[in-house]
Amino acid sequence: MENKTALVTGSSRGIGREIALKLAKKGYNIVINYARSKSAAQETAEEIESFGVKTLVVKANVGKPEKITELFTAVEDTFGRLDVFVNNAASGVLRPAMELEESHWDWTMNINSKALLFCAQEAAGLMEKNGGGNIVSLSSLGARRYLKNYTAVGVSKAAVEALTRYLAVELAEKGIIVNAVSGGAVDTEALTHFPNREELLREAKERTPAGRMVEMEDLANGVMFLLSEEASMIRGQTLTIDGGISLLT
Repeated sequence: MENKTALVTGSSRGIGREIALKLAKKGYNIVINYARSKSAAQETAEEIESFGVKTLVVKANVGKPEKITELFTAVEDTFGRLDVFVNNAASGVLRPAMELEESHWDWTMNINSKALLFCAQEAAGLMEKNGGGNIVSLSSLGARRYLKNYTAVGVSKAAVEALTRYLAVELAEKGIIVNAVSGGAVDTEALTHFPNREELLREAKERTPAGRMVEMEDLANGVMFLLSEEASMIRGQTLTIDGGISLLT
């Protein structure tokens, strides 16, 4: 594990932070990416460094390709390599389809979908110098089923899952493994922006066959599994971690 480096976008808080912490415990140097809260990113960096690894904190809106270039240039300048890229940063406008405006659509697609393409291009360039690596994206059930107010985000996540399949095939020859993790409703700060948050939480708590709703650690554990050697023959797949709720009509 000596000197291996992982970049997790949107890792100052929530699920991204949970993944970054798990990677740090495995010995990875961590690149923490954030868009707004510098203080939260620095707090995460301090906690990660307590595991004896190095961190780099980079502010970048991954919805903008020029910022993506700056982000990966900083990774290369600081660590000289990249072994793991977790495409976690997400945003989006939560409105019914008939109320969406072009700016809402573009904002959501840029951060959630376009970012994966251009981040993957940059990540692959660094990874192939060291014989390969892993890319894992975070998706959600809204990519495949209807969720109220979730049109733009759901479509953007469907694009992430489709792009995951294309990248998995095209990057395999470079020794790069590409997959995604899709989660059910998780009570994170991001969920506070949902107009129907209480309804989502109530349904998840009452209807999930596993007897409880999904937690951030569940998704982070799924990411860590896909990054493991045991999962090396899983390619272009979306691992659903939802306690079984998507099996219900």
